[in-house]
Amino acid sequence: MMYSLKWGVASLFIFVGTIANAQNEKHPSRKSLLETVEKRIKESASQYTFLMQELKPDRFPVTYYEDKGQLVTSGSEPWVGGFYPGGLLYLYELTGDTLLYQEALRKMDVLKKEQFNITTHDLGFMMYCSFGNAKRLEPKPAYDSILVNSARSLASRFNPKVGCLRSWDSDSSQFMVIIDNMVNLELLFAATKMTGDSSFYKIAVEHANTTMKHHFRPDYSSHHLVIYNPGNGEVRKKQTVQGASDSSAWARGQAWGLYGYTVMYRETGDPLYLEQANRIGQFILNHPHLPADGIPYWDFDAEDIPAAPRDASAGAVICSALLELSGYVEQPLSEIYLKAAEKMLQSLTSPTYFSDYGKNGGFLLRHGVGNYPRHADIDVPLIYADYYFIESMARYKRMNARY
Repeated sequence: MMYSLKWGVASLFIFVGTIANAQNEKHPSRKSLLETVEKRIKESASQYTFLMQELKPDRFPVTYYEDKGQLVTSGSEPWVGGFYPGGLLYLYELTGDTLLYQEALRKMDVLKKEQFNITTHDLGFMMYCSFGNAKRLEPKPAYDSILVNSARSLASRFNPKVGCLRSWDSDSSQFMVIIDNMVNLELLFAATKMTGDSSFYKIAVEHANTTMKHHFRPDYSSHHLVIYNPGNGEVRKKQTVQGASDSSAWARGQAWGLYGYTVMYRETGDPLYLEQANRIGQFILNHPHLPADGIPYWDFDAEDIPAAPRDASAGAVICSALLELSGYVEQPLSEIYLKAAEKMLQSLTSPTYFSDYGKNGGFLLRHGVGNYPRHADIDVPLIYADYYFIESMARYKRMNARY
């Protein structure tokens, strides 16, 4: 069912009034924020130069445990592998520092074998954030081949009876789909553009439609996980595994939904996806538990708010998505989204979240939350938080080039 955006605009004005009046927060001027962003871009490049010296050649950064002085790394196979080279490529684009570019190429040489990995749904994160950015900066046939092979591997996980790509393989009798998978669809659209094969495009659209139908609640918050019957596509269960409860709004899950449906609108032009992105954005920005600085708690329904940990990774994803979404809607909604993103970016570039050189294990942002229910990676840096933060800075700089 389509809803009028007029009602959404009115509701979003409530958010703007709350931030500007009840919280008495002064909004940064665009020129001032851009100057801060330029400064943080240069500092980010220096920080990553420090980080690369801490890494072994075949390892990828994941997080850092300050209390132990421990840099946590992985091989190329986990879902986070593409964020480090992707962030390096953005920083190279922004600074011209070829040292960052060469490091990205070295890591992608390790990562490229994952193009044939059919055991994961995260190939969009892994391969598009890395090789997709590399192709954008310097198109090469080798990048096309890697991206298309990666898309084929991802497409092999599609079940037409369910209408989705499988996320988790832990139980073959259950077809598990998580909201995160929306962000992997961008890889499939890229494959259709490169090959002319519309099957990738159709899989992405069907996955998005099925997810839109079953993952979202009436208020446009999202479950984390929906479990389907693989034989007939019936919904068996809805859960929020990484959230506070099955009925709660896990912050990064809401961020993935916002980002994913914004991409869906960009790639298809279908107003249904723009409407979905707007409704998710409205849920986030109007939520009474969204802090004044725009960086959400790890779950919007966490029991210990306001003492609950913030999640800079969710904030960075939301910020990047809102910057893009602001370009697809008319005024005054465009300005509302842009101001909300600017508030988030102002916070992420502040000393509260942004690290000094050589601190935080070489990561950029503090205060991320990985998996709170499992007591894993709480109030630590996260490589995917860094990636979407860098992307946010890149998008903001591009939008404000006139300054």
